[in-house]
Amino acid sequence: MRIAISTGGGDAPGLNAVIRAVVLTAHDRGWQCAGIRRGFHGLYDGSGVLTLGPDQVRGITHLGGTILGTTNRGNPFRWPETLPDGSVVERDRSGELLAAFRREGIDALISIGGDGSLAIATQLWRLGLPVVGVPKTIDNDVVGTETTFGFETAVATATDALDKLHSTAEAHDRVMVVELMGRHAGWIALHSGISATADVILIPEIPFDIELVAEKIRDRDRTGKHFAIVVVAEGAVPVGGDVVLRSRAGAGENDRLGGIGQQVADRIGELTGKETRSLVLGHLQRGGSPTTFDRLLALRFGSAAVRAVAEGAFGTMVAYDPPTVTRVPLDEVIGRTKTVPLDSGVIMTARHLGISFGD
Repeated sequence: MRIAISTGGGDAPGLNAVIRAVVLTAHDRGWQCAGIRRGFHGLYDGSGVLTLGPDQVRGITHLGGTILGTTNRGNPFRWPETLPDGSVVERDRSGELLAAFRREGIDALISIGGDGSLAIATQLWRLGLPVVGVPKTIDNDVVGTETTFGFETAVATATDALDKLHSTAEAHDRVMVVELMGRHAGWIALHSGISATADVILIPEIPFDIELVAEKIRDRDRTGKHFAIVVVAEGAVPVGGDVVLRSRAGAGENDRLGGIGQQVADRIGELTGKETRSLVLGHLQRGGSPTTFDRLLALRFGSAAVRAVAEGAFGTMVAYDPPTVTRVPLDEVIGRTKTVPLDSGVIMTARHLGISFGD
């Protein structure tokens, strides 16, 4: 048996731990592993396929990023191609990809990725490629799994940053607005905001009224608390408004979100007269060593994915259903987003603590 491993989409702490677990678990069975460079680009652009054995994955569990590289522009069903006139079109190269898998002697693919990568994996499975998925996203928005590796590390990074901002905000009587990742779901903003005692948390699931946000800050002023911490997920929207885009999508890409934090900071300053600063934490949330929890979860996912291959459970995704790692059909995962339930205990806890959601 020869298993291929691909890592697609944005990187997340724990990817290397998954790769190591897949390789060592396969090696224990006497199987071979191959790593595809940069999503599926290695099968298209000549950058190649790596042979992965115990020596190649030694000492990588604690490393961030991925030794295989990754990309969020490698959809074989919508591959961007630049024409001689400079325009970009999309074409379907999935047939070439399947031929490349056969040429490389690959018997099964373990696809590690988020909603986009898993959707691609599902399409390849429907075309006959034996596929097992491993959920990966710091946003924690993949359906079917309690959590994804990388999420806890991202929350820890954001919480640490928010903790550091408290001292400078209080020293200068400022309002600090921090924009965090969270395109469609506010898990990172919610968990880190509560943990770091933020005063306002704005998430995509709850459209906000900026007047209510300003009133929360004025309330703090009236009680002698002349500073505030406001956490904003990048996908947060005002009532009746739309997400703020940094740029529109090109061929084979997604729209790039960004800028809502600055807009919120500007409006808070106008409405309250407070000195306000904004900060975008950005890709810092993706970097660094995974936490102990994320390392263990990633290792469990990788090992479970190989067991799924051994049992012929293709078209499934490994998932965390505490305390076990189980499997769910890919068809039940793709095209859906796990958002924060508005009646969740975490939301209720935040409200009881006096945190405003701008509603």
